[in-house]
Amino acid sequence: MQDPVRSVRLEWTGEAMRFRGGGTHPETPPIDIDGDNTSAPGPMLVLLLAVAGCTGSDIVQMLVKMRVELTELSIEVEGVRRDDDPRRYDSVHLKYRISGRGLDDSKAERAVSLSVEKYCSVMHTLAPDIAVSYAVEIGDRAAR
Repeated sequence: MQDPVRSVRLEWTGEAMRFRGGGTHPETPPIDIDGDNTSAPGPMLVLLLAVAGCTGSDIVQMLVKMRVELTELSIEVEGVRRDDDPRRYDSVHLKYRISGRGLDDSKAERAVSLSVEKYCSVMHTLAPDIAVSYAVEIGDRAAR
């Protein structure tokens, strides 16, 4: 079983709102975060990327188990933020585009719904009152 403790370190680079960090293990690649969203994604965009990466990883694993030969998986995430502080997300919408041999609507929908509703740890770390919705497209057709 994996160690349940995760740790990161983030350091200000000395430039405006730019930070560089990553996991505390040496093999973890670094990431840049820019609070101004100019030279790198800012913290709120990194959060949306984390949601996409988490659900994407789940979906790849599930489709492999369903014997789908995945050829494409792209995820667009749109978050709507509050106008008042704290300017957290009120809603998040994910749009999945999936292609692969052996893929059908049922498999795609099941993998996405299981990830979003049950398995994605990043999603379940968000505030419970955030409205989460999603859409699934297979190739050129929409499944949901």
